[in-house]
Amino acid sequence: MKFSPLARAAALGALVAAAGCTPVAPKADAPAPAIAKTEAAVDDPYLWLEDISGAEALEWVKARDAETAKAYAETPAFETLRGRILEALDSDARIPFVEKIGDRYYNLWKDKDHPLGLWRRTTLAEYRKDAPTWETVLDIDALSAAEGQRWVWQGFQCLKPANRRCLLRLSPGGGDAAAVREFDLHDKAFVQDGFQLRAAKSSIAWIDADRIYVGTDFGPGAMTKSSYPRIAKEWRRGTPLATATTVYEGKDEDMMVYAARDLTPGFQRDYVVRVIDFYTSETFVRGKDGALTKIDVPLDAQADAHREWLLVQPRSAWTVGATTYPAGSLLAAKFDDWMAGRRELTVLFTPTATTSLSGYSWTRHHLLLNLLDDVASRQEVLTPAKGEWKRRPLPGAPALSTVEASGIDADHDDSYFLTVTGYLTPTTLYHGTLGRGEAKAVKHTPAFFDGAKFEVSQHFVNSRDGTRVPYFQVAPKGLALDGKARTLLYGYGGFELAQRPTYSAGVGRGWLEQGGVYVVANIRGGGEYGPRWHQAALKANRPRAYEDFAAVADDLVKRGVTSRAHLGAMGGSNGGLLVGNMLTQYPDRFGAIVCAVPLLDMKRYTRLSAGASWIAEYGDPDKPEEWEWIKAFSPYQNLKAGQDYPSTLFYTATSDDRVGPVQARKMAAKMRDMGYANAWFYENTEGGHGGAADNRQSAYRLALSYTFLLEHLK
Repeated sequence: MKFSPLARAAALGALVAAAGCTPVAPKADAPAPAIAKTEAAVDDPYLWLEDISGAEALEWVKARDAETAKAYAETPAFETLRGRILEALDSDARIPFVEKIGDRYYNLWKDKDHPLGLWRRTTLAEYRKDAPTWETVLDIDALSAAEGQRWVWQGFQCLKPANRRCLLRLSPGGGDAAAVREFDLHDKAFVQDGFQLRAAKSSIAWIDADRIYVGTDFGPGAMTKSSYPRIAKEWRRGTPLATATTVYEGKDEDMMVYAARDLTPGFQRDYVVRVIDFYTSETFVRGKDGALTKIDVPLDAQADAHREWLLVQPRSAWTVGATTYPAGSLLAAKFDDWMAGRRELTVLFTPTATTSLSGYSWTRHHLLLNLLDDVASRQEVLTPAKGEWKRRPLPGAPALSTVEASGIDADHDDSYFLTVTGYLTPTTLYHGTLGRGEAKAVKHTPAFFDGAKFEVSQHFVNSRDGTRVPYFQVAPKGLALDGKARTLLYGYGGFELAQRPTYSAGVGRGWLEQGGVYVVANIRGGGEYGPRWHQAALKANRPRAYEDFAAVADDLVKRGVTSRAHLGAMGGSNGGLLVGNMLTQYPDRFGAIVCAVPLLDMKRYTRLSAGASWIAEYGDPDKPEEWEWIKAFSPYQNLKAGQDYPSTLFYTATSDDRVGPVQARKMAAKMRDMGYANAWFYENTEGGHGGAADNRQSAYRLALSYTFLLEHLK
């Protein structure tokens, strides 16, 4: 069971068992009329747009949506592009990725007949076939129709070892807030009078058949300023939620608190985790008497308790005894020995100038390491042993590709999946068992575009401060370096998340087939080179990420690939903040920008949706000394009249309860009132932070973005 603040928060509950931590519903700071009377309204006349569901704000959204749709989404070319993207998204030939529960393999499948999805299962023998026979477990579309509520699947957690009862998360509208319901896999039905929670950003975890750990919106004071659970409780079946026993209470300033049980047979342990911020946390072992014993690792370390082992990945240099372990290393200790005070660590991985640990995964007897070397994948297999662990390479990583090895059932065997993908390489899924020869391909993504017409290359450029920054380029073969190629530059640069080569039918059909060049910048702030790469653009150093992105843009022009008139930028969420800064700080580099589900108002971001949870990434604007450097990368505050800004499309979703739609609304409104007729806005109702609840909405979003770029980068 992992306890990484970064991975936990970035995935919004991926490590909180079945938690989807985020508020019951999007909430504005106050209704529009009340906001308009505050002193803040003098400095920000667009606060009324923060009333997410207010009539006046939604009327503004409706009008902007109609304008954007009329300009870009009502042509035969748009419909053709949308249809081709949707065809790929709905294709029956896609790989149905699975997760093993008991002796069956489960998959959530969406297509044109099931836009919200079928939760279904099959056997491994069937899964190996070209056309497996699937058994439907739950039809989300049928459930939605029966209940008059469009439910968006958000995941599940099942009770081991029986794996009959599961806690399902279903979101109304696709936001992070999700309802929880107990489900019986044998009966394929919800459990009458079973565990249930209303839609909220809840954390839940099984203890046993009659008890769960729960953190949710119990009432006033139950959620942190970041909108996640502040209190963890133990809830017994058949009793009111109000009578659940408190296990731990965090502080209002903490990011969140949760409790969970490791259900590994023979190694059951209970934990309480206090997540202080995105990168720091405290983890406690909870005894049978309820007493808490802290796991003694640095606050910023990622810890993983698995069977007899404790793995620790420090995010800063860590000295234990006479040895200092660098940030980004992976260390192992015997769990019980560590808790007893012994401080013996085995080094499993040490980063270099070009390598980092992308992730790791257990099988029954081995540990799979996924490594990056200049953003290219390679894998190693480690076997626990006294002293230095045995290691060997795991073959199968093509050049300039992404390979991910993951154990399937660490409780029982050494089986694993190997996923291989690349910009021009359709994804292939391999299945194997360590010690039994090489993995065999079991599933292939079809080629949704002709990759033979293109080539992938990797380039490096020195940023303003001399830092070497890599980027990938996907271009037509024989590209004429005359500066005329329509080029799309994509980036993220935050939260230690690496941007790796991935096959995308949307990019292929929406951009490459249109003659475009696609570029991905591996800028600082990401995780391409481990914690140091991320920390180099943290808080006051945030502008380094933007300098890196601008340096890649300059290099594309210098190399003759494109020019300002033909160069577009795209980013979402933190990447939306990135391209928002391209708009305000580097407008002379770009001809058009697509800014999706973005952060933009860095003065008020901590007061909007889950914004307070990102203070560790950006800083606290309510502290004057920190606002001094935050304001340098706050696009909303840095807008100026009379500038040569590129045409920009802001895309968001009303149901986004993570970043929220209000920042994109305010930015677009402010630009339009400044006279920038080239500022466009579109807000989908559903989809949460992903911007789309089903394949049809995804295809519309992608087609709108590419159509906009194609129009403005002629």
